Amino acid sequence: MIIKKANLKDLEEILDLQKLAYISEAELYDDFSIEPLKQNIDEIRNEFEKGIILKALSDDLVIIGSVRAYKEENIVFIQKLIVHPYFQNKGVGKNLLESIENYFIDSDSNIEFKLFTGYKSSKNIYLYKKLGYKEFKLEKISDNLKFVHLKKKKKNTHTHKKRKTHTTTTNNTKHTTTNNTQQQTTQNILKK
Repeated sequence: MIIKKANLKDLEEILDLQKLAYISEAELYDDFSIEPLKQNIDEIRNEFEKGIILKALSDDLVIIGSVRAYKEENIVFIQKLIVHPYFQNKGVGKNLLESIENYFIDSDSNIEFKLFTGYKSSKNIYLYKKLGYKEFKLEKISDNLKFVHLKKKKKNTHTHKKRKTHTTTTNNTKHTTTNNTQQQTTQNILKK
């Protein structure tokens, strides 16, 4: 699996995947008028321009998952974490969520991440809590639907971590290699 930034050409495929992925949520709440099922291409383009959309690609380069987010001051709002039903429960959602978090952490940031999901969406809530999110609000949307809002503070730790170095000497020349943290590597790949 490869996770990278989506581009404009990916948006229709991501929108189709979103509608497929949210059918189970609509069935859970017996409401097929939920926003992710009604969203159109212009709205997803607006989200693309406002923030970032990541895509997860299978080995044969098909989009199997996506997540989007935007930042206002030190708060990152994560939205629409989606995974193709066939690829669910295989770590795709976890990897997407960790990648979107890492994208927003920079050298001097103390970031708060916020997201929400339906109150009956126990698998989503389990994943978010497993990754350190805490519930802070329950919002009633309709008689059938309530949103559970979750948040997590994440301090930048990669500037404070000791970097592993390995020093070798060849022909009286000293060579030092440094292994960066996975977080820094993820940031560099995604920001390209």
